[in-house]
Amino acid sequence: MDFFLLEGIANAGGAVGAGLGAIGAGVGIGQIGKGALESIARQPEAINDIRSNMILTAALVEGAALFAIIIGFLAMVL
Repeated sequence: MDFFLLEGIANAGGAVGAGLGAIGAGVGIGQIGKGALESIARQPEAINDIRSNMILTAALVEGAALFAIIIGFLAMVL
């Protein structure tokens, strides 16, 4: 196969991987927010604990998404 064709396939794969990482993070954070709001509605006195756990979990999801996006970009560059 031609080298440029393989390079184009690698670029497309990296772009798709980075996009899927970003979409997955958006869905994950949406689910975290949904669960937190449902928990607060059921137990309003635990709002501070729920909020701190929600922020920590969202930060971990964002870290994983950033890692996926960086790996996708590296696949396109290298």
